[in-house]
Amino acid sequence: MYGIPWASRPPLTSHSACFSSSAARSRAASACGASLKQARPGRNAVPSAVAAPLLAAALLLAASPPGLPASNSPAFAQPVSEGAALFRKACIGCHDMGGNIIQPGATLFLKDLERNGVATEEELYNITYYGKGRMPGFGEKCTPRGQCTFGPRLSEDDIKLLASFVKSQAENGWPKIEGDGD
Repeated sequence: MYGIPWASRPPLTSHSACFSSSAARSRAASACGASLKQARPGRNAVPSAVAAPLLAAALLLAASPPGLPASNSPAFAQPVSEGAALFRKACIGCHDMGGNIIQPGATLFLKDLERNGVATEEELYNITYYGKGRMPGFGEKCTPRGQCTFGPRLSEDDIKLLASFVKSQAENGWPKIEGDGD
C-alpha cells in the first residue's frame, strides 16, 4: 500500500464518511469528530508507545555535534589520539588523508616518504620542526624566518607526537583517522 499513490488509495473505513461529499460530511461531522478525538495520542496507548522512542531519537540527534553520528555510545567510541588531534590542527590543510595538495610528489605515504628521505620518525621530526622546500617548519626555534610557519608554533613534544603519528599512519596506508566527521 505504501507504493500506491495517495489519490488511488482507498479511504480508511473508519473515517470514510469524513472524506466524502460535503452533504455526507455535514451528516457525519459529529461522528468524524468523535472518532478523531478518540485517536489522539493522549487517549490511546499505541501512539504514546511510538512517540517515546521518536522523541528519544530526536533528542539524540539534536544533542550530537554536527558531523558526528548521533549513536556514538561511550562503549564504542574510541578516543582520538593526541597525534591525530595535532595533525588535524597543523597538517590536514595540506596533507589530508596523507596526500599533499601543494606538492603531489611529497605525500605522507610510505613510498613517497622513503623516496624523499623522510621515512624515520627522526627525519619526520626534523622536516616538521625546520621545514623543507614548500613545507614550512613548525618548531619553536625554526629559522630562517621565511622557511617557518607564520601560524602558531608547536612544542618539541608535539612535533614528536606528530612524527610518531605520521609514521604510524604511513605504515598502515593512511586509514581513516578516528573522530573524523566523514
